Amino acid sequence: MAFDGVSFACPDWAEKLKRGETPIPALPLDQVMADAAVDLFDLLRVPDIPGQPTMGEAGGDWIRDLVRAAFGSIDPETGKRFVGEIFNLIPKKNSKTTNAAALGLIALLMNRRPNIDGVIIGPTQEVADKCFAQAAGMIDADPYLRKRFKVIEHKKTILDLHQDEETGVKMNAKLKIKSFDPKVVTGSIPAFAILDELHLMAEMNHASRVVGQIRGGMITNDESLLIIITTQSEVPPAGVFKAELQYARGVRDGQITAGVRMLPVLYEFPEDVQRSDDKAWRDPKLWPMVLPNLGRSVTIERLIADYHTAVQKGIEEEIRWASQHLNIEIGLGLHANRWPGADFWPACSDPELTFDELIRRSEVCVVGVDGGGLDDLFAMAAIGRDKETRDWLHWAHAWAFPEVFDRRKSIAPALWDFEAAGDLTVCEFVGQDVAEAVDRIEQLEAAGLLPEDSPAIGLDAYGIAELLDELEDRGFDENRFISVGQGWKLQQAILTLPRRLKDRRLIHSGSGLMTWNVGNAKTELKGSNYIVTKQAAGSAKIDALMATFNAAMLMFGNPTAAGPSVYESRGILVV
Repeated sequence: MAFDGVSFACPDWAEKLKRGETPIPALPLDQVMADAAVDLFDLLRVPDIPGQPTMGEAGGDWIRDLVRAAFGSIDPETGKRFVGEIFNLIPKKNSKTTNAAALGLIALLMNRRPNIDGVIIGPTQEVADKCFAQAAGMIDADPYLRKRFKVIEHKKTILDLHQDEETGVKMNAKLKIKSFDPKVVTGSIPAFAILDELHLMAEMNHASRVVGQIRGGMITNDESLLIIITTQSEVPPAGVFKAELQYARGVRDGQITAGVRMLPVLYEFPEDVQRSDDKAWRDPKLWPMVLPNLGRSVTIERLIADYHTAVQKGIEEEIRWASQHLNIEIGLGLHANRWPGADFWPACSDPELTFDELIRRSEVCVVGVDGGGLDDLFAMAAIGRDKETRDWLHWAHAWAFPEVFDRRKSIAPALWDFEAAGDLTVCEFVGQDVAEAVDRIEQLEAAGLLPEDSPAIGLDAYGIAELLDELEDRGFDENRFISVGQGWKLQQAILTLPRRLKDRRLIHSGSGLMTWNVGNAKTELKGSNYIVTKQAAGSAKIDALMATFNAAMLMFGNPTAAGPSVYESRGILVV
């Protein structure tokens, strides 16, 4: 068997899904061990189904392929496992928790090392309890397993009492099933670990550190195994879930090859189906692609009825349903009272629209700033008017102090993602945010793009004293900036920008920060006016969107740049 240089790339994964096959490549497995693991898996009984059928009767072929890969990938000569991790993205109602319990028991049954620890971690106590109940139920349903394993209820632990016939050594291996908590893994060295619903864990503080600790504890064991089983997130992927999913996709698509030990098993539609304007994924004929347990734990008829119920409750519930039952990745939080521009935001993205590109393409630019304290974001948005098309071009950036991550733990994973992407700067000293924002403004001034005869910089009156001082210190007269009224006074921006987005007359850089802000925004009807406020958004941030509104209010004034005439720069000015 050739275990060196194994590739986990699966370029034909979409075609495999259409054919009802498991989306993994052919692997050089130890067929004896792989078949032995599958035989054990098939004998396990499902405790919460009437008649307690075996997994051989109730489980799909796809989960057997996972079992084969997990337990047939150890080189018998070196003892090293070449499939060290499995990342399984699978929709709800496809027996995730039951399969996690079964995989944990198979790991114990296939284990040959004494005194090892294994762990199954659920995102909540409820999920962990259910997983433990499934594992304990499987043991109770089989006479052999009842003799081999001791179930310690109060510790949520399963102890292997088996004694090796050749050496006489007792296995004394343990499987612990617990809810997510940094204390669970601190100092532990698990031989195998199964994470159930990583997307929910990613919303918790220190999630990436916990996953890192699990991996770190496995480094010394060549036979170690990490299995991640998760549904898509109900919100835009963030934190450790986003990182693991992107890595898995990179491996699957052949973009990541060096040092790979992760086998991706991703049940999701191709991106063109997920992102299509006509929402192609709504067609039930496509659904079997991502439902490997179809006809067992889930049926199309039941899903269709459930989907129609979600549709009746509005777009927010429809999108949430699709994320959980079809693994549709959410790009925007499309809640019922969303800002209308959210519907058209994704289609107006141009990833090549950097700040420098904004300068190159614009005939005039204005700036909006939304200030914040130490526990808030400071945001800047620039809107330029295209020299050729007169479309509006948009770029934004935000700054945050470390206090934001401590005081707003629920959004910390998303903020770290934006920092890694270059859309957010974590400040090292007070005033860094203001200084760097004014640096950008000076770039626009040096390029002759800021207007002189009308305000160039629109500010929220709250929390901007330091910014005003910095602007004045750098020679900006007070007539160059203006306090933009908030609340109902932003009505023109709130209602007009969605029209520009619908016609693609506003193009943006497609940053994750702005996508998040747009998705967080909620509209409120105050009297006869629709408003967007930070209070309505709650803990979710919209600072960069508010800065965008401030800039838009200036651009509505049809400003003229202070630099050379656009006609002169094009060589068509006639005197």
